[in-house]
Amino acid sequence: MNIRFLLRKVAAIATCHAKRVTFLTFAIAMSVSVSAQEPTFNTKGESLIGVSVGFGGYYTGSYYRDVTRIPFVSLYYENCVFDNLFNDKSSIGIGGMLGYTSVTSKDFFRSSYTVIGARGVFHYALVDNLDTYGGVMLAYEIASWKWLGSSYGLGSGNAASAFDAGMFIGARYYFSQKAAFFAEAGFGATNLNVGLSFKF
Repeated sequence: MNIRFLLRKVAAIATCHAKRVTFLTFAIAMSVSVSAQEPTFNTKGESLIGVSVGFGGYYTGSYYRDVTRIPFVSLYYENCVFDNLFNDKSSIGIGGMLGYTSVTSKDFFRSSYTVIGARGVFHYALVDNLDTYGGVMLAYEIASWKWLGSSYGLGSGNAASAFDAGMFIGARYYFSQKAAFFAEAGFGATNLNVGLSFKF
């Protein structure tokens, strides 16, 4: 066999293997890069907005009959102010919440509840795409009610407002780089809030 032909064959095989190794290395590097960029809320300067609907609680139970309800609807805003708190999975955000609900019982009463709150939130991404968090909220609550039945004093009513504070926990699952489903429990008019948020 011609020695030059043999050397060319060996060189071709080596080149082919080198190309395969280079491709695999590039693929692995890209995979690691994508994994490192899994969407969570852990970069300083990021913001998110969200909307949720509440389930359970005083305003949504079966205690009242012949009622018309507006479910507890909440709007959220948050900005990430500290990242890499312990590691690249942890961060702190501050923001606010506005929520409203009402109940009207035919020939009985009408009641509403509004909450305006400031929130501090600690985030820690336990797994990829899942932003788990907990925090505290200082809120200003406004509750009002009005009698509708004549036997209760037609048109009479009252309103009250007060500051309150509480804690909450939640989880946000990112199904894309910017959008996520979330569920939150704790402080508020309902037992559980479920909604959608967008990061920008």
